[in-house]
Amino acid sequence: MKVNNAEIVISAVSQKQYPNDRLPEIALAGRSNVGKSSFINRLIHRKNLARTSSKPGKTQTLNFYKINEFFYFVDVPGYGYAKVSKAERAKWGVMMEEYFETRDTLKAVILITDVRHKPTGDDSNMYQFLKHFDLPVIVIATKLDKITKGKRASYLKRTRDTLDMVIEDPVIPFSSETGEGKDEAWSTIRKYL
Repeated sequence: MKVNNAEIVISAVSQKQYPNDRLPEIALAGRSNVGKSSFINRLIHRKNLARTSSKPGKTQTLNFYKINEFFYFVDVPGYGYAKVSKAERAKWGVMMEEYFETRDTLKAVILITDVRHKPTGDDSNMYQFLKHFDLPVIVIATKLDKITKGKRASYLKRTRDTLDMVIEDPVIPFSSETGEGKDEAWSTIRKYL
């Protein structure tokens, strides 16, 4: 997909602030620092529409990015090792649960994992949480450029097995560095829009 127009519309913390133009939404979830912002930037061909940071836990709101006036990417707070208080993490949990449970314009969720590592317990919990709400999940196994071609198939199988994925949900190998997997990611996303 050629992206001619991409802008951040709002950073929301509650339903009252969500856009109400009824455009379809694709949410992005993943551990803090797994590369959600790099993934968005690579897909839309922008250097830093989505702010990347070496400090985990930068995203603390639901960030709605309008793409081509056609749909939204919604970046949700990362989970895992963000150095935030338990109270703050609990607030994020409530905010994310409200979004995933009530948003009828949400068409699918992209769950970003690092292909080099076995998915964590948090990754598995997030996948099962999303399936609890009957949401289609597209797993993007990022950092593909960091492993040899010979190991890819076994690493991708490990991701699928560890997350205990349903057969309909795809795992797409991806590299924000080289752009490998970008076309497959777009064609999969388009099916849900």
